[in-house]
Amino acid sequence: MEPAAARPRPLLTPGSVLPEDAGRAALVARVHDPEADGPCVAAVRGEHLVDLTAVAPTVSDLMERDDAAAVVREADGGRTWRLEELLRAPAGRRDVPHLLAPVDLQVIKAAGVTFARSLLERVIEERTGGDPARAARVRARVGEVIGGALDGVRPGSPEAERARELLVAEGLWSQYLEVGIGPDPEVFTKAPVLSAVGTGADIGVLGASVWNNPEPEAVLVVDSRGRVRGATLGNDVNLRDIEGRSALLLSRAKDNNASCAIGPFVRLLDDGFGLDAVRTLDIELRVDGPDGYVLRGSSSLREISRDVLDLVAATHGPHHQYPDGFVLFTGTLFAPTEDRHTPGGGFTHEYGDVVRISSPRLGALVNTVVPSEQAPPWTYGVRELMRGLARRGVL
Repeated sequence: MEPAAARPRPLLTPGSVLPEDAGRAALVARVHDPEADGPCVAAVRGEHLVDLTAVAPTVSDLMERDDAAAVVREADGGRTWRLEELLRAPAGRRDVPHLLAPVDLQVIKAAGVTFARSLLERVIEERTGGDPARAARVRARVGEVIGGALDGVRPGSPEAERARELLVAEGLWSQYLEVGIGPDPEVFTKAPVLSAVGTGADIGVLGASVWNNPEPEAVLVVDSRGRVRGATLGNDVNLRDIEGRSALLLSRAKDNNASCAIGPFVRLLDDGFGLDAVRTLDIELRVDGPDGYVLRGSSSLREISRDVLDLVAATHGPHHQYPDGFVLFTGTLFAPTEDRHTPGGGFTHEYGDVVRISSPRLGALVNTVVPSEQAPPWTYGVRELMRGLARRGVL
């Protein structure tokens, strides 16, 4: 197996990662700065990033402010960095400035099975026990029975109950269908605080996995009061073979070193980018393999089964609070079924795949697939962050 460090990094430029209307957007970034020996909260202004750590020591603090967008656009800052230089820098090294995931103290949550197409793929994983060789046959059977029965069905509705009765009669009821069309969505903790990687970094796939894929998703950034303050992009890496063996292996399948990517920036909600804009986001995926293989896919929040605010309400409320806020992956329509190697084998990652997740109003999140065991180890935690901020006198 080729060491991760030997693989060429994708070429990133400001034009390739910024939203198409970046000049009108309030964009938040995080930068690792060796001079500060830690992360800095930054505003994206043109092709430069401005340090706002003295104003808001963490992104979590910034999201609590009602004037967050004005702060990002107008507040006096400290040092500056050229975005082009940050994008050229190798992520994961502490001796050079580079971009980090644009969130910090927020809990990283994820909603699953929020689109009908990906719902059916979860059923297929379960039915095959995580065996990709059986997927084509099971997919045909599930499609034959279900057909369009789930199209446009609102979870928890009488129509959803009738669909459930049909599937039970055919012996195809599943725990994934329960959260897909039942009254309660699946919401789980994707990764620990501060463990997400940003654009340009390696993204990890567990070495034991032989059937896996990227999951391109919109990610909501929510404050401690349950208010959606912004949006970004994420890759909720999916190990289909491991989760397919048992849903109780969800943590094993989802939470591994570098298995969560978020970025490139948080776009704050404002008069030009509100919740309705989030609800209509189109997300594109491109995977470029080291052998010239190319996979393209897409996902659109227009087709989500549950409104994004319903997902937020299922996460935050009288039943559960998040004093530092949270981010919420909203799920994906994308579930690749085309064969990459052998007939009937479906898609799975190869090490060295470059994964580009993009949306015109959010920019592009770009990562290179490596074994989780070879990704840079996660060593910077909450204690070190707090000590560093105290040492810099910003707390």
